[in-house]
Amino acid sequence: MSKDQAREAVANDNTDAAPRQEPEAVAQPAPPPATAPTPAAMPRWKMPLYIASSMLFFLTQGLGMNLVSANIYQLQGSFSATVAEVSWLSAAYMAPYASFAIALFKIRTQYGLRRFAEFSIICFVLASILNLLVTDLHSAIAIRAISGMAAAPLSTIGFLYMLEAFPPAKKLSLGLSLALTNTLISAPLARIISPALLDFGGWNALYSFEMGLALIALPVIYLLPVTVPPRANVIQRTDIFSYLLLATGFGCLAVFLTLGRLYWWFETPWLGVLLAVTIGAMTLLFIVEAPRKNPMFDFRWLFSGPNMRMAGLLLLFRFVSSEQSTTAASFYQQLGLLNDQTVSLYAVVLAAAIVGGLFCSLLMLTRYVETAHAIALVLIAAGAWLDSQSTSMTRPADMYFSQALVAAGAGMFLPPIMSKGFGAVLTKGATYVVNFLVIFLFTQSIGALFASAVLGTFVTMREKFHSNILVERILLSDPVVAQRVSQLSGAYGKVISDKSLLNAEGLSLLAQQVTREAYILAYNDAFFVIFLASLTGLVILLLHRAFDRLMTLRSAAAPQPAP
Repeated sequence: MSKDQAREAVANDNTDAAPRQEPEAVAQPAPPPATAPTPAAMPRWKMPLYIASSMLFFLTQGLGMNLVSANIYQLQGSFSATVAEVSWLSAAYMAPYASFAIALFKIRTQYGLRRFAEFSIICFVLASILNLLVTDLHSAIAIRAISGMAAAPLSTIGFLYMLEAFPPAKKLSLGLSLALTNTLISAPLARIISPALLDFGGWNALYSFEMGLALIALPVIYLLPVTVPPRANVIQRTDIFSYLLLATGFGCLAVFLTLGRLYWWFETPWLGVLLAVTIGAMTLLFIVEAPRKNPMFDFRWLFSGPNMRMAGLLLLFRFVSSEQSTTAASFYQQLGLLNDQTVSLYAVVLAAAIVGGLFCSLLMLTRYVETAHAIALVLIAAGAWLDSQSTSMTRPADMYFSQALVAAGAGMFLPPIMSKGFGAVLTKGATYVVNFLVIFLFTQSIGALFASAVLGTFVTMREKFHSNILVERILLSDPVVAQRVSQLSGAYGKVISDKSLLNAEGLSLLAQQVTREAYILAYNDAFFVIFLASLTGLVILLLHRAFDRLMTLRSAAAPQPAP
């Protein structure tokens, strides 16, 4: 998922500006002006170049991540593998990607932004070239893990270029909102361009396109430099061990959540081993970090009340936004719709996400920015409720409006949270940026996988429930059922002369239809659960705002102490 680097990218950019406005926001005293001069205002003609460069970096990273997830079923033939086996490609990508942003922040701070950017883009180009050398599924999984590490810094660079185009006063408002809008366009765009690429050359065509984008992005790093923040020695030996523990925990959890539903949670022993390693690594991390004077992860601050409320909002966003990213996409596949049949739908989704992001950008410049959350939840709830009325006759054109509502809501939800949360982190100092990244990465990267796993498991269980109810009412003694079996088996009447075999074929086709209808009812239940979650979040949000308003009025009305 590219949002995972959002906090880290804003952190990097604001590390540039913070020493001039908030001296306490840096780990070490700010260097003299000769070392870190205040950058001059950017000429207006350069702003579109930096914005376009940001879009290029986001597309390069986002398409590399989404082209595989959007074509899991289509890649089965390329690798002669099952869905579960091909899903290892996504698991291998997410395992390092889930935590790499934390290491990148410290590496960039200590060794310099320029070296970081140049090395990152070269690594991504090399990883793209390696994808073209894939010969089987095992080599593809290994290279996807390398791609996950190489892609992690690229979205960070995309954020830096977007924020570079705006003055400091607008970086955490307009710049941040536009950057997050860019993170939304890769997923629908991947499904729009995938059919043509697969028809052209399969797996190699997908990653030839990714390599082409990487080669276009390569010279941008050298032609359009960004403001270089002051360097500082922030890496300690214990930090390396702590990060390895965190990476192990997050990586094992990412694989567990990605593959658990496919191999089923209680039927595969190695899934339990992954979960045990996750718990052990995170427990050991707490033991190592708790007694340190300058910990890499401040668990007392991480589990404070404001941070837990912010984490709850971020998890809510990941859960309700999965209505479109995973649940709706799986619903189309259950209906037998391939990517080439949903191109127009995802074009609508892409346009709606851009409109929602631009509208949120306007709200970020006003005093009504807090209303973005409420509007977003209303839009997602409305879209999910409309989708919960789907039938086996539903087609992409029937879901244009509902999916547009969800996409617009997703584009409006995240920027206000990130802007407010990161602004508060900067007031505490740059050392807390790493801690903030832990919250954000867990809720967005791991949270997205958790939402997908929960909803996928829910759909599987509800399908069994609906299937049992439907099967109970299907009796061959029922004339309607017997007529339907006869109709379904009639297509094979010219090639199968045995009446018992012909009848069995009709029953098999009827069972397939029953399973399809049961799945449609299960997906409707999932859409309705997302609708309820959105409404619940909206009610809690409004009550919290009302309480804060009441406390503000009471404080204003309270008598002031005499001087």
